[in-house]
Amino acid sequence: MAFFSLFRRSYSKTGPYTDKFLTKKKPPIRSLFFFLRLGNQIALDSFEKPSSGARVAPCFQDPNRFPRSSDFAIQSRSRLFSSSAGAVVSDPKTSDGITVAAIVAKRWPILDESEGDWKSHAAAIAQSIQLIKKRLQWKKMMIRLEQLSVALDKPDLWDDPTYASRISREHGGLMSKMREVNGFEQELLEFIDLLKLAREEHDNQLELEYMSELLNMRRKAKEKELEALLSGENDPCSCYIEVQAGAGGTESMDWASMVLNMYVSWAKRHGYEVMVVDEMHGEIAGIKRATIKVDGEFSFGYAKAEVGVHRLVRISPFDTGKRRHTSFAAVAVIPILNDGPSRFQIKESDLRIERFRASGAGGQHVNTTESAVRIVHIPTGISATCQNERSQHQNKAAAMAVLQSRLDQLEMARQAQMNAEHTESLTDISWGNQIRTYVLHPYRMVKDLRTNYEVSDPDSVLEGDIDGFILSFLSSSLDKEDASL
Repeated sequence: MAFFSLFRRSYSKTGPYTDKFLTKKKPPIRSLFFFLRLGNQIALDSFEKPSSGARVAPCFQDPNRFPRSSDFAIQSRSRLFSSSAGAVVSDPKTSDGITVAAIVAKRWPILDESEGDWKSHAAAIAQSIQLIKKRLQWKKMMIRLEQLSVALDKPDLWDDPTYASRISREHGGLMSKMREVNGFEQELLEFIDLLKLAREEHDNQLELEYMSELLNMRRKAKEKELEALLSGENDPCSCYIEVQAGAGGTESMDWASMVLNMYVSWAKRHGYEVMVVDEMHGEIAGIKRATIKVDGEFSFGYAKAEVGVHRLVRISPFDTGKRRHTSFAAVAVIPILNDGPSRFQIKESDLRIERFRASGAGGQHVNTTESAVRIVHIPTGISATCQNERSQHQNKAAAMAVLQSRLDQLEMARQAQMNAEHTESLTDISWGNQIRTYVLHPYRMVKDLRTNYEVSDPDSVLEGDIDGFILSFLSSSLDKEDASL
């Protein structure tokens, strides 16, 4: 950003770069484009539209040669990425000294894309950059880069070609990540400077153009943020989502049904395939329990944020006295490990297979034959049930797949518990924890108790709009993993 400060100083009445070719009033914004095209070179030709006979800078001879915002974005990236491996843009700033960290610290309000001004877009981008840095463990990565740079400078490095090749690949990978993040920072701060100058010059057309570019950048930054958040070992997997009604009879069963429908709607919004594996209906309304399979990339990475107890407060439609009731439903999410061998090897002798007639709607064949299957793993007591398929063979295969995933999860939990640093995270995702409250009366609000994220439109949440809650939880998880940043 050195050229911004030099540019401003060149128009100062007392600045060291003032000469007879420069006017002392503020330059038009197009003069900044000329300055950007020359990089850090100081142009002493006239930046104003010159009068007849005055010297004309070459790029002003043709108005079509001025770069628009898209050209500027490309030039900004090329300046950053054309540097050598060791030349790193560090701590970029705006012309008045604002950094990405300062934007986050000042807590500029972040509004929806349709409502936000340039400050809102900039704050959202800055927040995404900070979260990406946390996931990358930025400080540790910088230290490692310095170590690798020192190793690459050693004259005897290639005496061991295998070691040298490994060091070179690691250095290149880290440099690529660092340049990408620094590129976002550099471009954001330069756009902020250009927007400010466009406003000073009352150039509404350019201001709208830069606002559009900033909005596009906000969306790209959000995509990169999601890639960083969903980097766990099992995050790319599909998953099972299990919902179970808590104590409270029909009211809780109805609430469990609402929670299940919320996840079905959420999955369809993301283009995931949904299949009901097991469902036990309540006597009057709702469900006692249900298991759905959500098939799609990263469905587990997202849905794992929903594990816990969900609480509903409303006027019960089943209470003739119209009193306020509190209901609970528990949610569990299990990854489906498709690649590699299962973590838990099941012995046939450890299984007890029970067959019974399916309950609920399903047609004459389903209700009159023993097509439903329950498989119990005797040593652990864990079971899985499926009754939604027409044949016993299909139900047995589906129940076995669910049981395998549950036992795999049990094995993962056992291994994690052996590692002391994961003990706290295991406690955080236990079934006993209440994670979210949905209030429909006397006021309307949904609040996540882990992150304090809340919205005032519970209807949209119950229709599957839960991405805000998921992202806020995943983001807060980074603070626990890397508090040192």
